[in-house]
Amino acid sequence: MTDASANNVTRLLQSRSFVELGARERARALLDAGSFRELLDPFDRVTSPWLPKQGIVTQADDGVVVAKGTIDGQPAVIAAIEGAFQGGSMGEVGGAKIAGSLELAAEDNRNGIPTRAVLLLETGGVRLQEANLGLAAIAEIQAAIVELREHQPVIGVVAGSVGCFGGMGIAAGLCSYLVATREARIGLNGPQVIEQEAGIEEYDSRDRPFIWSLTGGEQRHASGLADSYVADDSDAIRAELQKLFAQGKPAQPRSRRHAWFLQRLTDADTREQLDAAAVCALYQGDAQ
Repeated sequence: MTDASANNVTRLLQSRSFVELGARERARALLDAGSFRELLDPFDRVTSPWLPKQGIVTQADDGVVVAKGTIDGQPAVIAAIEGAFQGGSMGEVGGAKIAGSLELAAEDNRNGIPTRAVLLLETGGVRLQEANLGLAAIAEIQAAIVELREHQPVIGVVAGSVGCFGGMGIAAGLCSYLVATREARIGLNGPQVIEQEAGIEEYDSRDRPFIWSLTGGEQRHASGLADSYVADDSDAIRAELQKLFAQGKPAQPRSRRHAWFLQRLTDADTREQLDAAAVCALYQGDAQ
């Protein structure tokens, strides 16, 4: 074994998978050691009032963990979505926790406390059982991101394995910076929804290599839809957050470049199904 190979093996054995952690552990792993303090924790028993009416067992935190602490010594709030509960779907309570935390962070900044925000996005979008209430909550999250990013960067992290879809996919696009791993997927409609509406010939949701080649973290980064592409490692993700926060706010948020992206879509030839290379070239502006 070469020295380079041995170093790679050592690094792999020492790495701590971020994807395998739950929402609470993810938030704790990214905050400075000893600074984690959870807001509205499970003992507060703030649960969805709507799920029991439909025979669904609730979770005491409604699938969202909000934690205050510091990142690189600076005040920060992390909102982490638990993908294992109802597919990370957004309902009234969980959505309000995220929106409220972002609004309080914006208030902190107006009062001279430079509070940053990180969103750990592991979600399929709106919770169908809460329908319009979930949609309203997502709209509040999006508005709060836009407000806070005027003061401090709002960083979204999509690690896997649920991915980030639906209205929360739009929320991801509103973040100042978006970090993705190889295991991540980012989009508006999920593979099964597309297959259901357009047919398996258009989008086979069981073809995992095909799905990841179009919506996976590596592709989204190469296409300019994600700012950072990192390994599934807690330390690597924390280091990337520190680097992005040190950069400060981007000169122009991605959502303000809508005309550029719309032109890319206009240039797309939909008569044939695009492959990964064509999609990448299209978003890089090289496709005719």
